[in-house]
Amino acid sequence: MAKLPHVAILVETSRAYGRGLLRGVARYVGEHGPWSIYFRPHGLDDPPPRWLTGWRGDGILVRINDRRMAKAVLETGLPAVDLRNALADVGLPGMGPDNRAVARLALEHLLDRGLRHFGFCGMPRGAYRFMDARCDYFTQLVEQAGYTCSVFQSRGGRRRATTWEQEQDQITGWLAGLPKPVGMMTCNDDRGQQVLDGCLRAGVLVPDDVAVVSVDNDEHLCSLSNPPLTSIDANLQQIGYEAAALLDRLMAGGQPPEEFIEFPPRGIIVRRSTDVLAIDDPDVATTVRFIREHACDPINVQQAISGLPISRSTLERSFKRVLGRTPKAEIVRVQVNRARELLAYSDLSLPTIAAKSGFSTLSHFSQTFLKRVGVSPRAYRNRFMMTGDHKAHKRDMSNIDVSGDVR
Repeated sequence: MAKLPHVAILVETSRAYGRGLLRGVARYVGEHGPWSIYFRPHGLDDPPPRWLTGWRGDGILVRINDRRMAKAVLETGLPAVDLRNALADVGLPGMGPDNRAVARLALEHLLDRGLRHFGFCGMPRGAYRFMDARCDYFTQLVEQAGYTCSVFQSRGGRRRATTWEQEQDQITGWLAGLPKPVGMMTCNDDRGQQVLDGCLRAGVLVPDDVAVVSVDNDEHLCSLSNPPLTSIDANLQQIGYEAAALLDRLMAGGQPPEEFIEFPPRGIIVRRSTDVLAIDDPDVATTVRFIREHACDPINVQQAISGLPISRSTLERSFKRVLGRTPKAEIVRVQVNRARELLAYSDLSLPTIAAKSGFSTLSHFSQTFLKRVGVSPRAYRNRFMMTGDHKAHKRDMSNIDVSGDVR
């Protein structure tokens, strides 16, 4: 009889991020276990548990947040997988979100709202390198799109000297001075809630003046925010599942991967904080609203412009000037994004997804999806299935431009 693996899980339960990872770990263990799991609820900043010293286990799943935890885990000499990536030189294999893809998804969502001014609200520089990466990627992508990005990073280190009220005053003053309307990305949902509170204090309207998109999709925090906060689903369950699969291989004598493994976001959950269309041209705005509400019915361009007091050619010129694409391209974009949502979040068959996305035939759907996304619908869906196969993940995702709304 095979030896029962004894695994310590040092992942916080105090945050939705950690709980999302734990759901993925639980799914892996349910499918491939059993494991004897040593787990006690704790917070991200808690010190290493005393029992870890001298613990006779087989492997560790951990979110390393500081040097104390890194030292304690390394001193066990056991296989371990880091799910935090907060420190650059820990020397453990790890995995987490693809922050470039996260930033791209946030920017494309804001651009689709017609926004042309941008901001990023993050943590103090150097406090969390993965949040610095989100900031850097977002500002780079904004500049590549031909715009500028204002960045807020509060003063102080990871353990900031400023109080919450002092920091809110800083955020409020920064928000008041930004050009409006502005599309805002925040480094996580905590910061997103602070930005929305700052807008309330500054008398700035959300989403009319400031449209806010965040990361992690903590449903309770996003719903608590005023208005509810749009947030990116960072695909935490899959990350947790794949981390457990990697640890299983390491405990069996496998070699650790040479690089940190990144997973693209699953999608964006649109709530009221980005429910805006900042388009000055009223005919374009009216058509865009109609397309986004009815593209999957399906509709054609003539139906979309019916009732407007201008010709189709005039509208198409205005569309290209304002959005950089034609009404037809906007219809297809919305249809493909709807298909991405259904592929990532549902078990519906491909013919059903094609019909619900506004495509008349499965072949037309498959050809259009492949042309727009770079992989087939089936291959795209496979990337959100929990397999434990990191090599397949990196191979299949290499050409995917993860973007679009989840509606």
